[in-house]
Amino acid sequence: MDTPRQYEQKKAVLVQQLRTIKGDIRLRKKTSNLFRSRSDGKQKINVRSFNQVINVDTKKEICEVEGMTTYAGLVQETLKYGYMPTVVPELKSITIGGAFTGIGIESSSFRYGLVHETIEEAEVLLGNGEVVTCNKEKNKDLFFGFPNSYGTLGYALKIKVKIVPVKKYVKVQHQKYSNAQEYFSALADVCKKRTVDFADGVIFNVNEMYLTTGKFVDHAPFTSKYTFMGIYYQSIRRKKEDYLAVKDYIWRWDPDWFWCSKHFKMQNKLVRFLFGKFLLRSTAYWKIMFWNRKYQLTEKMGKWVGKREYNESVIQDVEIPIEHCMEFIDFFHKEVKIKPVWVCPLQTYNQKKIYPLYGMNPKKSYINFGFWDTVKVHADTPVGFINKKIEKKVQELGGKKSLYSDVYYKKDVFWRLYNKKAYDALKKRYDPQGRLRNLYEKCVLKA
Repeated sequence: MDTPRQYEQKKAVLVQQLRTIKGDIRLRKKTSNLFRSRSDGKQKINVRSFNQVINVDTKKEICEVEGMTTYAGLVQETLKYGYMPTVVPELKSITIGGAFTGIGIESSSFRYGLVHETIEEAEVLLGNGEVVTCNKEKNKDLFFGFPNSYGTLGYALKIKVKIVPVKKYVKVQHQKYSNAQEYFSALADVCKKRTVDFADGVIFNVNEMYLTTGKFVDHAPFTSKYTFMGIYYQSIRRKKEDYLAVKDYIWRWDPDWFWCSKHFKMQNKLVRFLFGKFLLRSTAYWKIMFWNRKYQLTEKMGKWVGKREYNESVIQDVEIPIEHCMEFIDFFHKEVKIKPVWVCPLQTYNQKKIYPLYGMNPKKSYINFGFWDTVKVHADTPVGFINKKIEKKVQELGGKKSLYSDVYYKKDVFWRLYNKKAYDALKKRYDPQGRLRNLYEKCVLKA
């Protein structure tokens, strides 16, 4: 943990560094959960040291934390006090600053909304070196406009986030459904009744879907652990009821990156036994993916052996209004065919608060569909063919798409979906010199 004084000292050094740099700037940091390539920036400011928890206030139920702190570090500190952040994204390497400026979700989102709805205040470093405090009263346009800005308005150096008390264990129940309409109806009921602490699910096939709910409990007749030889998502099919220590529940998806460890042979028992202690974590998989995307190793190998097909990367999270989920999943099974698919219900925590760059109808419940795989397409298929189909369908159904991965929207469509008027007003006020890339340049042009 850092003291407030240590934070202020680091901030002063960073501000001084930024003021000596001319032109465009970017961050130098150790972690990233962006799944799209981008050009290397020569002028970077070093924010790696802003990775500590400053204070855990259990009376106010607020944690003060530096922006580059990973959720692994944040959870580790808050659990010491018997608390956790209200929404903890599923991967340990995600930073709280990244989840605030991007979009973060997990199985408590049907109760508390997306990560940015759990933020009470932030200190943001602007492109000109000024540090401003923003909250619901002060610089509130920046506070509400920061989510989905992806560092194009500034960088969150310090954040105050809401925390909630936990019990020692989570009782998990997996309910199987074979009818999609009944399944989405059950997810809608979860949002409406809020009788559990956690809810998410997995769609394995057209007629095999699971709703997983979790409740805090003080005692457990047994506990399961999915950090080494056990694989959490496989347990969903085998067990109707399970118990996990709260920390193991929070990070249940991380060791196998949901189920993406299959691409790295980590679901083979022998490979898992030999290398699991080194590779069973999302950070290891991300590094492999990063180097593959940066140097296009898979594509080059395919061309070298004369393959007539190639694998299009389809790594996306989308939010669909619950009344349109049947139409979306029917389209998905026919046109995309990735299996499994993660589903997570969510709804706005406070209907009176509007976040203009990621506008969702506060009166609706949504389902987040997460799918992360590759789809075989012919070598002559246009780039982004499958991804563009998904974007079009999400747009038709009044949904939203996160921007952490590849984006193919045309410029006019992009700005219509992500509120150009509101964004331009924020950019004019908080980055008038344009020292930070704008949202379209960063997310679509990968500048």
